[in-house]
Amino acid sequence: MPETLPDDLRADVQALWDYHDMRHELRPADVGIGLGSHDLGVATCAAELFHAGMFPRIVFTGANAPTTVDRFPRGEAVHYREHALELGVPDDAILVEPEARNTGENIKLTRRLLESREVGSVVLISRPYQQRRAYATCKKLWPEVDVICASRSLPLDDYVESIGDVDRVINMLVGDTQRITVYAARGFAVQQDIPGRVAEAYDRLVQAGFRERLL
Repeated sequence: MPETLPDDLRADVQALWDYHDMRHELRPADVGIGLGSHDLGVATCAAELFHAGMFPRIVFTGANAPTTVDRFPRGEAVHYREHALELGVPDDAILVEPEARNTGENIKLTRRLLESREVGSVVLISRPYQQRRAYATCKKLWPEVDVICASRSLPLDDYVESIGDVDRVINMLVGDTQRITVYAARGFAVQQDIPGRVAEAYDRLVQAGFRERLL
């Protein structure tokens, strides 16, 4: 049986999950950017949006992190590319940026890779709970580009089941929520408001022991 969210944590986890969903309305863009992570669903979403005509080119960006090296030993972007090819995306429609080790480098190195091309708009494709942090980072580091965010359209319970590790998902959600504030303070991202109910849910989850991804 797949792991499921404990009833006593569900409301707080859902509050963080909903907060990180930017709810952007998809529209065509010049390029889709798949941000590397442990979640192969990012590459699936990128391929689906490519086939839907949302962009003519995909950049997959990412080297490895401690959480991904075992699953993607050749690098996140490389494995994403291979998955997209399996899903029918043409090889000449994919660019790979294999060096980035964090979201800031994802944006900086992808921007550098595309500097010879005219890029006025991008779709950032990420894990569902990475949307807000990715958006804030892009607005800081690539302010002139029009950016919208996208992820696989999965309810929270379905996403937890797809990952197969409820503690990992909660720890990631808590860590990304902390980074919204910390990264803005450090100048890595633009500031984002955190509603009181989200801050309270975050505090309760930290007190419950979900600290693995805290800075």
